[in-house]
Amino acid sequence: MTKNNEDLEHEPETPAAVEPEVVAAEDETAVLQDQLTQALDETKLHQEQYLRTLAEMENLRKRTQRDKEDLAKYANESILREILPVIDNLERAVEHAEQAENDDGLFEGVQMTLTQFNQLLSKFGVEPVDAVGQPFDPAYHQAMGQMESAEHPVNTVVQQMQKGYELNKRLLRPAFVMLAKAPIAVKTEDIDSSEEANDEE
Repeated sequence: MTKNNEDLEHEPETPAAVEPEVVAAEDETAVLQDQLTQALDETKLHQEQYLRTLAEMENLRKRTQRDKEDLAKYANESILREILPVIDNLERAVEHAEQAENDDGLFEGVQMTLTQFNQLLSKFGVEPVDAVGQPFDPAYHQAMGQMESAEHPVNTVVQQMQKGYELNKRLLRPAFVMLAKAPIAVKTEDIDSSEEANDEE
């Protein structure tokens, strides 16, 4: 018995006829899933790059601000360094006048000028470096020689030849100093032999 066209139209589809469409839909889903994963990875990468760039910009802003502050703090460094020898000479003049006990108005004038200079330096953040009595610190002191001293520990500053200065806690000029060294011990044998020589004479 043959099937007519009407019967063929109402006949249910076989699984073999449906299968290619299901496979195609699954392939498309897999492709879309891969594209979504790739897009999410790219988004994560871009977000990390954005955060890194943001952090670098913030660091640059802070560094620029710090450089600007340093420039303001140390802008006068060169002129202040040039002033220091003038102050050295004024201090020497005052010291000489004190030793000479000269009681005329010159001493007072120089002393007043020196005081004004020191006030000016202090106003701009310049302070003298501690030296005498301090342990030698190569970051702040420049050793010019050694002196025997029984009163001070070895490598302690016993004399300052020229003052050192800091500008806003940064070294402007080191202090020129003399350091203590242990006194040479006189051997008792040498003393005894010299006394014997004196007795024989």
